[in-house]
Amino acid sequence: MQKRKCTPAAALTRCNCLALRQAARQVTQLYDRYLAQDGLRTSQYSILAILSRLGPLSINELATLMVMDRTTTGRAVRPLARDRFVTIKAGSDGRTRVVQLTSAGEQCVSAASVHWREAQKQFESAYGVMEAGRLRSVLAAVVAAA
Repeated sequence: MQKRKCTPAAALTRCNCLALRQAARQVTQLYDRYLAQDGLRTSQYSILAILSRLGPLSINELATLMVMDRTTTGRAVRPLARDRFVTIKAGSDGRTRVVQLTSAGEQCVSAASVHWREAQKQFESAYGVMEAGRLRSVLAAVVAAA
């Protein structure tokens, strides 16, 4: 029996969701390889980078910015709190939790940004700088339309 060459499903599908998820997994794996040098995953780096840019945020605000549900965001910040990159404190009302970057978190995101830039350069080298910019614009429109 002759082996069949495996073609990525994205090349075969007409499903937008499947194609986007496959592309997202592929790009995430690329960035994860670079950020692993700092002991981070792409999602963790994104949280730290947002907090570095915007300052303390409630879990709900962070979830909205990450386009994640609140529960998943809460679970995502726990390892960052365990590693002392963020603190999670009570907000102004008893129900709100506020996530804040620590000095260790600031140092971590600063060091990891070097590897993030390397991943960014690798992606843009393979895909094209202009095409990557257009892709980000199209994906931002997809997020805004949802």
